[in-house]
Amino acid sequence: MRGPTKKQLSLIELVDQGLSVEEIATRTGKHLASVHKQLNRVRRKVREGHYAPTPLPIEMAAATPRIYLAGFDVFRSDASSHGEALKAMCQSRGTIGLYPLDGEIPDELDHRGKAQWICHANMESIRSADIVMANLNDFRGAGEPDSGTSFEVGFAAALGKPVWAYTGENRTLIERVSIRKEGNASYCANGFVVEDFGLNLNLMLACSARIVVGGPENCLDAMAVAGLI
Repeated sequence: MRGPTKKQLSLIELVDQGLSVEEIATRTGKHLASVHKQLNRVRRKVREGHYAPTPLPIEMAAATPRIYLAGFDVFRSDASSHGEALKAMCQSRGTIGLYPLDGEIPDELDHRGKAQWICHANMESIRSADIVMANLNDFRGAGEPDSGTSFEVGFAAALGKPVWAYTGENRTLIERVSIRKEGNASYCANGFVVEDFGLNLNLMLACSARIVVGGPENCLDAMAVAGLI
């Protein structure tokens, strides 16, 4: 099915912005009769089913995949600029990135109130997202991603959201964390058994998310290959 020409699309976009035919003629430098003629041609094509009308901005936004960007990136010294870079990666792939620092925390709240506000806002963002992409690199210990990010992965999984994650580590958890072995068991520095399932993350994360070895761009590209975005 043939769609509108580029000239027709530019006119339709101006109509979507709320401009009158007279304003469109002034904006484009075209004769009023010419604008009327082109728009009437578009309307006739739509009525006859030759092509669908241009989606409304709200329809386009609703149809664009939304990705919640979970991770300890919010604790970086350049957290805001890094978040913008992540969102730009998403935008370049036709998706919308939702970054935890996007909201404005009310100034009048005390410390506990601000913490609760952030928790609620992040959970609502996950609910509104189509996909969650999580940074599961080590945070404050070998083999241990950020606990807040791990919670968000679990919350998204409970909601039935697709969860994708990335880490730079391809070695198994036991190769990275264990320091001694006794019999068939391996132990970490604190004396706890290290699980050995051949996975590079704790099994609850590795089995509930699609793990990509690499960075956020690699993870987005893998989503695209999988047809998710």
